[in-house]
Amino acid sequence: MSAVKRRTVLAAVAAAVALSVSVSACSGSGGAGSTGDAKDGKVTLRWSTWGSAEDMAVFKAFTDEFTRKYPNITLKLEPVASYEDYHPKLITQLTSRTAPDVFYVGDDYIGKLVADGVLAPLDEQLAGPLSKSRPTDFFEGIYGGAKKGGVTFGVPNDTNPEVLWFDKKALAAAGITEDPAALNEAGRWTMAKYLEMNAKLKDSGRYGSIFWNWYGANYSLVNGFGGKVWDNGTFVAPSHPKARQALRTLADGYRDKTFASADLLPEGNSAATQFVKHKAGFYAGGRWVIEGIDKGGDRESYDVVPFPSQTGEPIPGAVAASYLTLNKDTKHPKEAFTFLSEFVSKEGQQLRLKGGSAVPSIKGAENLVTEGNYPAHARTFLDVRDKGFANYPDEVAVPGLTKAINDHLMKIWEGKVGFDEGMTQLQSLVDGMKGPKG
Repeated sequence: MSAVKRRTVLAAVAAAVALSVSVSACSGSGGAGSTGDAKDGKVTLRWSTWGSAEDMAVFKAFTDEFTRKYPNITLKLEPVASYEDYHPKLITQLTSRTAPDVFYVGDDYIGKLVADGVLAPLDEQLAGPLSKSRPTDFFEGIYGGAKKGGVTFGVPNDTNPEVLWFDKKALAAAGITEDPAALNEAGRWTMAKYLEMNAKLKDSGRYGSIFWNWYGANYSLVNGFGGKVWDNGTFVAPSHPKARQALRTLADGYRDKTFASADLLPEGNSAATQFVKHKAGFYAGGRWVIEGIDKGGDRESYDVVPFPSQTGEPIPGAVAASYLTLNKDTKHPKEAFTFLSEFVSKEGQQLRLKGGSAVPSIKGAENLVTEGNYPAHARTFLDVRDKGFANYPDEVAVPGLTKAINDHLMKIWEGKVGFDEGMTQLQSLVDGMKGPKG
């Protein structure tokens, strides 16, 4: 699976699993919200997101309920099939003032749109009497770049915390008798223990861990080593001793095949395939991994644990997120906010996410994750969400920066550039794209 497809999986399955269905899926024209407005008080709201037809069809229940509650509002969905095409189209629409009233924004683009001043501030409405979702209903860390200067410009519609799935059969075959989840509950899930298990798995002819090359895995590991990625607006990962140690551990692990990059595995022998065939002990991913397990694995063989720390104490883990936002130029701000508030509310998320593979972003809908008691430590997803972080605001504020960092790190993982030289180049790359501070 390519890096582009992998990003689509993480965003469209993990975070954008909250896609809703509309009675209409044709494209609109003209200014925001202008299409199909009647003179009888009825309003047509245009909204947009990315995803396949299957993604859309899953969420018919939300649209039906919304239409029942608000018969004066007709929802007109303008979907874009691929994540990589979605934001360029949206940016063009915003420039020409033809963008929808309400739209999704990925965590790697939210900073740009906030900086461009095209999104409506939401705090006053979220705290107002018509709101179905209050600012305090969400977890501060997952706002990421959707907040600037204390002002909220987007609400996380749902999430997918990055955790470590582990295969009990693979661990047992490698002679590992300790259970990572039990170690975590006892406060003894340390980076040293995790790396020790990875070494044993490699010695048994398996991969220790499979990672996708994205901030969720890379930065979670940096946090596990006690490192810093950003510090007061400056990218410090290449020089911070513990962050550098984490990145070197990744580079060494890829080189000696203790780790595998999911981005580089062939389509017919993908990360999910390797994992369900017990060829790897750990697989970093979100709740969406369940789908792959159900297609070919033994459910009882798998469980989850957060990324470890140096001391065994919990660390902030990465959380994949996307955001629902309002077009600053919408002609129907009241109705647009009504849709946004219902969409991200507890009831809205319960309708949209039931039976899916995302994790709600709002407090009070935890039963969506814990019902069915799978995996055994499903609560881990909620623990990581509650204390976790979406991609750093300083990073997502620079268009293309996250992708550039990931692409450069991949060169290091593949051995195309030496580690020390690669770190120097990485610092120069980020400094050049970010420009002078302030």
